[in-house]
Amino acid sequence: MDNLSDTLKKLKITAVDRTDDSLEGCLDCLLQALAQNNMETSEKIQGSGILQLFASLLVPQSSCTAKVANIIAEIAKNEFMRIPCVDAGLISPLVQLLNSKDQEVLLQTGRALGNICYDSHSLQAQLINMGVIPTLVKLLGIHCQNAALTEMCLVAFGNLAELESSKEQFASTNIAEELVKLFKKQIDHDKREMVFEVLAPLAENDAIKLQLVEAGLVECLLEIVQQKVDSDKEEDIAELKTASDLMVLLLLGDESMQKLFEGGKGNVFQRVLSWIPSNNHQLQLAGALAIANFARNDGNCIHMVDNGIVEKLMDLLDRHVEDGNVTVQHAALSALRNLAIPVVNKAKMLSAGVTEAVLKFLKSEMPPVQFKLLGTLRMLIDAQAEAAEQLGKNVKLVERLVEWCEAKDHAGVMGESNRLLSALIRHSKSKDVIKTIVQSGGIKHLVTMATSEHVIMQNEALVALALIAALELGTAEKDLESAKLVQILHTLLADERSAPEIKYNSMVLICALMGSESLHKEVQDLAFLDVVSKLRSHENKSVAQQASLTEQRLAVES
Repeated sequence: MDNLSDTLKKLKITAVDRTDDSLEGCLDCLLQALAQNNMETSEKIQGSGILQLFASLLVPQSSCTAKVANIIAEIAKNEFMRIPCVDAGLISPLVQLLNSKDQEVLLQTGRALGNICYDSHSLQAQLINMGVIPTLVKLLGIHCQNAALTEMCLVAFGNLAELESSKEQFASTNIAEELVKLFKKQIDHDKREMVFEVLAPLAENDAIKLQLVEAGLVECLLEIVQQKVDSDKEEDIAELKTASDLMVLLLLGDESMQKLFEGGKGNVFQRVLSWIPSNNHQLQLAGALAIANFARNDGNCIHMVDNGIVEKLMDLLDRHVEDGNVTVQHAALSALRNLAIPVVNKAKMLSAGVTEAVLKFLKSEMPPVQFKLLGTLRMLIDAQAEAAEQLGKNVKLVERLVEWCEAKDHAGVMGESNRLLSALIRHSKSKDVIKTIVQSGGIKHLVTMATSEHVIMQNEALVALALIAALELGTAEKDLESAKLVQILHTLLADERSAPEIKYNSMVLICALMGSESLHKEVQDLAFLDVVSKLRSHENKSVAQQASLTEQRLAVES
């Protein structure tokens, strides 16, 4: 290692004199030493103070530049050398070198920058601010025949694309076109994998999604699916998953999704439809998720329901009832839930038997499946009185809902169960449904729901409770009392933060509760008149009017 000390001393002198031949000899010795023992050599380089000289050696015209960049790339493999490289001011001259025409200089410069900034978001952000993204995209286009340079660019893109700040810069380049061009040329699985690793984070950006679709990425993905679908080789299965997942990701952008839907006539939409009856779980999953994404606007939903998509999804669910694949169940239910949003689809889906298909999953113990099942039923019965009554009299369903209303570990399931309980009453306005819910112990959950932090849920609960009080007060009286409904209403009316509709519906409910002797007494004991009379001057006209009516009612009944 003494030779190394001599080399470093000599390098200091030659770096100043700029005699290229002897400089080149020193650099070769350093590279050799790094190849033999990288860490120890790096420590020596750091101790010698020579790093500061490297900045001046990174000049475009010199024949030694590639070797200097190579040395920096090698020493920056060590974590302890990265900050010293930054402190020595190497980043700026390296970035300048990305404009070089020399492919070896470009390769070593890219490696050096990649290693210095490895795992450091702040340094990567600095590179983005210095404009490396458009430069690298240009390089990829110019040097696409150079495998090593292409790989260097892909590694850089993979690292930079993780940062949110990079997405806008990427979107302003022709990265989509370049990557798709590159992707089409790759036969080798590992190379394709590298391109995939860049595409996935980039495809999270809506503008880039559209660019990728326009550049023809979808056709490439569909081709991969077709090639790999019957293979049982591990790498083919992995590639099928990556391709179909990426396809679903592209459909998450509104513009890219509409472009691929093409009014339901699009080749892509038709191909995705064919995945649903497939025997491959990954394709079934991707197909159902794709349909859920296509079903993000009413026009698409109506078209798909009219063209038989519901039956395909029900068949798929049917295949997964017993010990089924949870992700497929979840995806198919998501698609059905979205399709049930437009008003005109509800009756069609109900008569197609969707509720029966969905209810088969009532016994599921998987919260994601429970959550989507509840959401689907809630969408289906919206303003569908007959369906709401039929479901509301289904004791098994109501008992399961009451059980899920206590799923404290799963807020989503708990919230959706409460909302469905309330919806069954609101849309059916049926005494039988109310009786079923009372018998199953659901009243206390509706009362608790009235204290939710979400105004929409509070409101749904209050409307359901008002219907209970109007239609079946005698049946529900004891449960309303033990759930402390009257105290809760007093709190809601007294709280200045309560939304106007909450105050309004709370007063409507108070009036309805007067028909019960025990609840009436509670209302009197809590001095509601004071709270209500203050609301007569409320800025909301409906609240002020309801306050006057409620005050009269309270005065008469007192």
